Amino acid sequence: MSLPKTLWSPRESFKKASNMNAYKVWLSKNQNIDFDNYQQLWNWSIKHQNEFWESILNYFQVDYSGEYNAVNTATKNMYETRWFEGIEVSYAEHIFKNISKEKAAIVFKSEHQRFEKITWDSLHSQTAKIANYLKSCGVKKGDRVCSMLPNSPEAIIAFLATNSIGAVWTSCSPDFGIKSILDRFTQIEPKVFITTNAYQYNGKIFSKIDEVKEIASAIPSITNVLMVDYIEGIETDYQPDSWKKVLSGEDIDLYFERVDFNHPIWILYSSGTTGKPKAITHSVGGILIEHFKALALHQNVKPGDTFFWYSTTGWMMWNYAVSALLVKGTVAIYDGSPAFPNAYALWDFAEEAEINHFGAGASYYLYCMKEGMDFTKNEYIKNIESFGSTGSPLPPEGFDWFNKKVNPNAWIISLSGGTDICSGFVGGNPFEPVYEGEIQCRMLGVNLKSYSEEGNPIVNELGEMVIENAMPSMPIYFWNDKNNKRYKSSYFDMYPGKWRHGDWIKITERNTLIIYGRSDATLNRGGVRIGTSEIYSATESVEEVADSLIVCIDQENGSQTMPMFVQLKEGFELDMKLKQKIKKKIKTQYSSRHIPDKIFQVSEIPYTISGKKMEAPVKKILSGIAIEKAASIDAMKNPKALEFFKTFKFKE
Repeated sequence: MSLPKTLWSPRESFKKASNMNAYKVWLSKNQNIDFDNYQQLWNWSIKHQNEFWESILNYFQVDYSGEYNAVNTATKNMYETRWFEGIEVSYAEHIFKNISKEKAAIVFKSEHQRFEKITWDSLHSQTAKIANYLKSCGVKKGDRVCSMLPNSPEAIIAFLATNSIGAVWTSCSPDFGIKSILDRFTQIEPKVFITTNAYQYNGKIFSKIDEVKEIASAIPSITNVLMVDYIEGIETDYQPDSWKKVLSGEDIDLYFERVDFNHPIWILYSSGTTGKPKAITHSVGGILIEHFKALALHQNVKPGDTFFWYSTTGWMMWNYAVSALLVKGTVAIYDGSPAFPNAYALWDFAEEAEINHFGAGASYYLYCMKEGMDFTKNEYIKNIESFGSTGSPLPPEGFDWFNKKVNPNAWIISLSGGTDICSGFVGGNPFEPVYEGEIQCRMLGVNLKSYSEEGNPIVNELGEMVIENAMPSMPIYFWNDKNNKRYKSSYFDMYPGKWRHGDWIKITERNTLIIYGRSDATLNRGGVRIGTSEIYSATESVEEVADSLIVCIDQENGSQTMPMFVQLKEGFELDMKLKQKIKKKIKTQYSSRHIPDKIFQVSEIPYTISGKKMEAPVKKILSGIAIEKAASIDAMKNPKALEFFKTFKFKE
């Protein structure tokens, strides 16, 4: 088998200067363990996981109170594992530990606000005042604080204030529908609601006053509402507590409440496309050491670096990006549409904010590619150290675009994990090359395998992504999940005692990885399983195609049909010539098995709020299940997109 194209190879000087190498040198000096390459280091991290995670605790000098007798309480049930029992830690304490005032803590821009810098002193002062406000509302350790804030400095400040007093953070972004927010917040009984008065997206202003009042009245546990006047000129007679007024008070000290290592830090939510969202609860200590590992070792974020990942406060990448503060980086945040006022909005921000590490969803990069963006003459963009991609698989042509049109020396970090662990299972590695279409490595401490249908580990074949060992950032539980019923059914039903993540993956003989999409959306052609990402890669490289979705439907007679739905660029219609062009492209790039049975034109492809194609719900609708049972409309980015499938009939 020929090797794919090598897009990036780290220079020896880069390797030696990397955080990963510093950690490797520390292991040699302090634990008398030496490794010649990353694979040896990874092997040690999974075979000696207790030593590995203890080394992370010590290498990053995590401050704690108390003593632990064991690194973890391993049992046959992975979901019952607890880490470093007996010690207490604070996430926020480590954010403000050993800070350097040479660079800003946060750099920020939005559609309606100019570029702004938040100093470490300002972040500290504002966090202390909001923490004091929360205490005045009676919030104490373990209480929940919910938020509906845009991706602004206020969101980071509110989270750090919540964490500093030992309370539990949870967030939805302002673009969520009212039912979607209530489906989440009613599960966790929050005490204080911190919200925006409005937000702007794609040049339009959306008032949230009515929704705020409805949420506050619908959740009896909410005792106080704190509002940020994010958009000026929103008229209302509603007078909740004022963020501006709280910050106008005198400066006070910021105290940190240390909590049990396994105490909740935040509650994140599954997409909720097929039922009530799962309230995924992570631990303070687990996130602390996982994010130290991921941001420092795998992303190579160093003190003074500026780290950016385009996100909203309703996506786990917001939480992940905030942790760049842990390693003394500057967090860059942008609020608004990535295509307003033009398609270069984020790239202009990258230059203005002097971003070193630029991250976004794979779909955004493919959008840039289709827009014909070319940065080969932009000296700043060409010098960005790394480009992160996540949310869906980045196809080979996305890698190729980076190489030819963005930066021929770009370190492309394709990160995949999810809300479930608020980090990555697979990601970047400063020691190894980047091959076109492939993810560099399994991250340290992640014993990831590809399983056959029989449940055996396989190499160079498509299989189920399975994690064979517990990780500190796996959920401690789902909130209000009696006997861990939903937790167990989400990950452990297929392979008892092992975490089945639901992704379709191949591990190569070089230990790189290729993800082909969700296994629950896998296509089956004559017993051969096909990942949807391959078909999307080919189809969306056709000039006329803007987007696509494909599913495999089981028929009553036992046969299967594989329809594809395409959204075309403006001005194009799906005729027989274009259908043949799409089929030829798929066959040329992959095989005749990949060719859909029929192709249909739709006005838009349905997406979740977090930007994932809704393959499974579409499959259910086309199989006769009612829309309201197949998908949660409020968890969608574009609910009207499902109407087409409600009345769809299989004919061309």
